[in-house]
Amino acid sequence: MRERLIVGLDLPDRESAEAMVGRLGDTVSFYKIGYQLAYAKGGLEFVSELAASGRKVFLDLKLLDIDNTVEKGVESVLHLGASMLTVHAYPHAMRAAARAARGTGLTVLGVTVLTSLDEAGLAEAGYETGVEALVERRARQAREIGVGLVASAAEARAIRAIVGPELALVTPGIRPKGAEAGDQKRVVTPSDALAAGASHLVVARPIIAAPDPKAAAQAILAEMSR
Repeated sequence: MRERLIVGLDLPDRESAEAMVGRLGDTVSFYKIGYQLAYAKGGLEFVSELAASGRKVFLDLKLLDIDNTVEKGVESVLHLGASMLTVHAYPHAMRAAARAARGTGLTVLGVTVLTSLDEAGLAEAGYETGVEALVERRARQAREIGVGLVASAAEARAIRAIVGPELALVTPGIRPKGAEAGDQKRVVTPSDALAAGASHLVVARPIIAAPDPKAAAQAILAEMSR
C-alpha cells in the first residue's frame, strides 16, 4: 500500500518540506508537490532531489495553455524526474501533454473537477453541467487520449467504469474517519476511496498537520490495508 499513498507537501518552503520528509522516513515513498512548494526557493530542485533519492514525486502544477505551450512545458518538466504531472482536463491540454510524455516514465493526469468545488461552485464559474456529468465527460476524453485522471473519490466508481482498470486514478480530498473536511467539499475515507477504484490517494493536512506525522501516515496505511 505504501506506493499508493501520496503525501501532499503543502508547506511554505523547502526547509519545512525536507524536515517533513525526514520525520516520515521510510513510511512514505511518494510525495505531492504543488504550487506553494514548487515555486518556493529551491522547490523545483527539491523535486529532482527527491526523485534521485528513490522517492516518487507527483508534481501538481495543473498546466493549461495553448497546445504548444503545454507540450513544451511538459518537455521541460521531464528533466526533473517526477513520476506524475497534472494538467487541467481540457482535451487539447491532455493531448499536448500526452504527446510530450510519450515514451517516458511520466504519467500525465487530467484534473477533472477540483475537490473544493461543488454544484454551486461550477455554476458560479459558468458551467451549465453538474459535477457528475462533467467528470464523466472528462473521463471519456481521458480514456480516448490515454492519460490518467485526478478526481474526487466520490466519483471514482463511475470513472473506473468508464476508463477501465489500467489508467491511473488519483484521488485527493481524502480524510480518515473523524477528520475535519477543511475547505474540501467532496471528501471520502481512504478505505472507501480504494474500494471505489482509486489507484492512488493524496493526503496532506491529516498527515503533515498531525502532532506525529509518521504515526498519522501509518494509521492511514493501516486503514488502506484493511
